[in-house]
Amino acid sequence: MTQGPTAHEGADTVAEVLSALADPTRRRILDALAGRGEATATALAAQLPVSRQAIVKHLGILDRAGLVAGHREGRESRYRVIPERLGVTARWMDRLAADWDSRLSAIKRLAEGE
Repeated sequence: MTQGPTAHEGADTVAEVLSALADPTRRRILDALAGRGEATATALAAQLPVSRQAIVKHLGILDRAGLVAGHREGRESRYRVIPERLGVTARWMDRLAADWDSRLSAIKRLAEGE
């Protein structure tokens, strides 16, 4: 029986995703892929103000973070977004925000003498 990811694996996923998303060019590449469904590095380079070689490097980082996947089609590789790790990261951020909301509410109650 397979269980879900451990806390350590989840933390690794979040760290990899946040590191990959720290670069604005990689975020733009993800946006472009999400809008197109899938695209080649050449098509992405035509849409963004960076070289094809830079796009390929960014796609490699996004691939290692589990955010995109590529497949060969003839002589080209076509890439698409893999949303699962974004979902893991979004859920982590939601839990973090909820924790902070609880803490801030407790501070507010203490400050107001409740």
